[in-house]
Amino acid sequence: MKKNSLGLIPLIAITLLSCNNSKEKTMNEYEKGTFGYDWQYLSRKDDRLVVLKSDDAGAQILVSPKYQAKVFTSTAGGPDGASLGYLNYEALDAKATNEHMNGYGGENRFWLGPEGGKFSVYFKPGAEQVYDNWHTPKPIDIEPWTVMNAGGKSVTMEKTMNVTNYQGTLLSLKIDRTIKLLSYPEISSKLGISLNVDIKAVAYATENSITNLNNFAWTVETGTICIWILDMFNPGPEAVTIVPFISGDEKELGPVATTNYFGEIPASHFRLKNDFAFLKTDGKYRSKIGMNAKRTKAIAGNYDPDTKRLTVSTFDVDPNAVYLNQEWNPMKDPLTGDALNAYNDGPLEDGSIMGPFLELESASPGAFIVPNESLRHNHNVYHFTGEEKSLSEITKKLFGISIDEINSIF
Repeated sequence: MKKNSLGLIPLIAITLLSCNNSKEKTMNEYEKGTFGYDWQYLSRKDDRLVVLKSDDAGAQILVSPKYQAKVFTSTAGGPDGASLGYLNYEALDAKATNEHMNGYGGENRFWLGPEGGKFSVYFKPGAEQVYDNWHTPKPIDIEPWTVMNAGGKSVTMEKTMNVTNYQGTLLSLKIDRTIKLLSYPEISSKLGISLNVDIKAVAYATENSITNLNNFAWTVETGTICIWILDMFNPGPEAVTIVPFISGDEKELGPVATTNYFGEIPASHFRLKNDFAFLKTDGKYRSKIGMNAKRTKAIAGNYDPDTKRLTVSTFDVDPNAVYLNQEWNPMKDPLTGDALNAYNDGPLEDGSIMGPFLELESASPGAFIVPNESLRHNHNVYHFTGEEKSLSEITKKLFGISIDEINSIF
């Protein structure tokens, strides 16, 4: 691919308000919470911000090369429509960076796993795996990425980096990440659904890969990494994450879900019913669930009845592959981990809170690859807004459950 000069990126990026320049609104004229407000706010932080939009400019997404190739937010309703991603304005406005993690937000971000354990790239070799020693690798936390191509309805970025794992192995790698805005026909085709006329939608596909730049293979002895994609959205008092799972014998498929990341989750925030796991995502109780590759159906959703927003994430899963354990415990088997996670933010023990936000996450298998070999992981995000009757047709098709049933879980 031909590299573009960073100085030319604003010319090839698709600007949100390219028409009607004399009538552009200022940030103060856009209501906070709208896509237009967030676009103008972020454009002051990242002068290479890329905006991808549909032909009618209703569906739009904001992609930031400066902020680690994140999809920061999206909308199905143009500049005046709701901004569907989570932005942490306090972190973005901070004058100093945080040594542990800079939680800028972003509704789809690229991270590396595992976070904890024997192969962790967030703890120095031999360090006790507690918060004081936890540090997000800078290339996926604060460093800008290079735009390789931007135009039409997609953007491609890359980053070359080194990370040292808990075993002391220096891993050299290159990341390639392409984000593509999806049209309505592409949404219907990928999900196998039809959209009623009252439904507004915005969706995008992310194609992610890591390439081994070392002169040795990544093995159990050296330790390895995985691709970790996290979708971050605003919570709601009655919002619920829906995770369907494959039923069957635990001896063959493993436990239905890992629910004790921060201690067991009370019934007020977690339920198992039929072939579904439900997590209440009100931003008031810190909780997380995980599901292995044999259990997940490679899809998860979140519905917020207050905003009538249905979000769906789909991703690659290989039930026969090895997934890495991400728990902060180097004594755990590093080769037994989750392919899917869902998170609800809430107050920490000291009363402080990171967000609040909710997350839908997917991970690739462990990258046991030789020099110059790549591992790829695709992850797609779909947002739908509209009347609950029409949204229910989507949830019934994708999950086999109605909106009314989702609303009645808690």
